[in-house]
Amino acid sequence: MPARYVFWREIPGIYPEEEQTMGQDIIRWLQTPGLNHFLTISGILFSLGVFAILTRRNAIMVLMGIELVLNAANINFLAFSRFTSGTLDGQVFAIFVIILAAAEAAIALAIVLNIYQNFSTVNVDEISKLKD
Repeated sequence: MPARYVFWREIPGIYPEEEQTMGQDIIRWLQTPGLNHFLTISGILFSLGVFAILTRRNAIMVLMGIELVLNAANINFLAFSRFTSGTLDGQVFAIFVIILAAAEAAIALAIVLNIYQNFSTVNVDEISKLKD
C-alpha cells in the first residue's frame, strides 16, 4: 500500500497563528463584499417579493412585493455593472427602474383608493368584478 503524504498546513490546529474561529472567518468574508454577496441579497429580496405577491390578499402588500422584486433587479444591475464592465450602464438602468417604480406606485395607489371607495375593501380575493 502506498504511503499517504500529509500536508501539515491542511490540518487545523498545527499552526496556532492560523487557527481561527468560525466567527472570524465570517467577519473576514463580510468585510470584502464581492459579487456573491450582492447576488445573495438580491436573491433573498426577490424571493421575499415573490412570496408577498403570491400569498398576500391585501393589494397594498402585493404592491410592496412588487417593489421588493424591482429593488432586487436594481441590486443585480448595479452589481453586474460594477464587477463586469465597470461602466455606468447598471446605474442608468437602475435609475430607469426607480422612475418606473415611482410611476407604478402612484398609479397603483390611485387604483387601490378607487377600489376601496367602490368596494370598501382592498382584499384582492373579495373583488370579483369592477362596477361602473
